Amino acid sequence: MNWGAKEMLFSEYLSADFLLDGDLSKPVWAKAVRISFDRDAFCASLAYPSLETMVASRWTQSYLYLAFCCHYVRLHTFKDEDPSAERWQLWRRDVVEAFVRPHAEPTSRYYEFEVAPNNQWIDLVVDLNAEPAPVHDMQWNSGFEHATKIDTIRQEWTVEMRIPMASMDAAHVEEGTEWRVNFYRADGEDGQSGGEQKMLSWMPMPLANASFHQPASFGVLRFVRAEGEVKQGGRV
Repeated sequence: MNWGAKEMLFSEYLSADFLLDGDLSKPVWAKAVRISFDRDAFCASLAYPSLETMVASRWTQSYLYLAFCCHYVRLHTFKDEDPSAERWQLWRRDVVEAFVRPHAEPTSRYYEFEVAPNNQWIDLVVDLNAEPAPVHDMQWNSGFEHATKIDTIRQEWTVEMRIPMASMDAAHVEEGTEWRVNFYRADGEDGQSGGEQKMLSWMPMPLANASFHQPASFGVLRFVRAEGEVKQGGRV
């Protein structure tokens, strides 16, 4: 299927799965194409160069892999908490987020994956048109795996995600398949915590309502088969 969006990230095929450790210097990522962003999610004319964020993707028949590389000035995380437990309102501190919609319809239903620098996490299934009110279901469990690494010398933190295709009702993916996605970054403590959090996104938000949940803004993730053929944007 093809939605005709102008912005696209290519996900290149892998012949074998691999374990996550948060290290993006591995050959699997060194060869991956990537996109980058540093713009405010709700004001495209506002940029944060010191928070440049890069995203890359690979895929196998079983998993969607995502990698994030985040430059930072200072880290903000929830302290002294168990990173193995799902964390509600993780977005109130530093975090990267991926919104993934494998199916064309309904446009209001998609999946949300978040990971913080200290490897805290949350995954949700979202349906904005659910009745009687929008659903952000934390009880849904994708079984996605994730790992992080913090490099204090380079001042960057990195994330790897491995998301089971089957958890998103997408057991069959082939070359040329296109999904709708958007990628986000929150940096700092949010206003409820007395901070001034910066919110960035790959694709800009058409509505300045401080919500990332605007599926009309999603870009395209295209699955390509041959490794190393696509040239886009540089390397992670």
